Amino acid sequence: MLGKTYDSQVCSIARALEVIGERWSLLIVRDALFAGATRYNDFQRRLGIATNILKARLDGLVEAGIMRRHRYSEQPELYEYLLTDKGRALGPVLVTLTEWGDLWATDGEPPILYTHSVCGTGITQRTVCAHCGQVDDPSEIQATIGPGMPPGRVPPKA
Repeated sequence: MLGKTYDSQVCSIARALEVIGERWSLLIVRDALFAGATRYNDFQRRLGIATNILKARLDGLVEAGIMRRHRYSEQPELYEYLLTDKGRALGPVLVTLTEWGDLWATDGEPPILYTHSVCGTGITQRTVCAHCGQVDDPSEIQATIGPGMPPGRVPPKA
């Protein structure tokens, strides 16, 4: 989606950015997940995005397996864009990004609140240690080499 890859980076964050790192892509997924947008005109109207950019982003999301195209009209031929499991799995990422934005990029109160549709209680994302429970201090999070690291590749120290 970025028109650029991060081949020198051996990192799942870099791989994810190659797929969803362009700002319009995340806003399209946001509107599909939380506003029920499925049709081209829905996205165009809600986002005010240029039509050529919207088409490119939707095509990229389909190609990446985040959305799928479903024809809903033969005459005229029209499609809706539906999130796949891979696309719906971005929900917690968007909630986390919203929480960050509410804390660091918004003046005043949060403009959007996420709630659990079953009970109405607020939704939050947390980092949890399988042994200790919730981790509140990001400095306590350590990155280590995982089993997917290619032999002979060690990322540079930060």
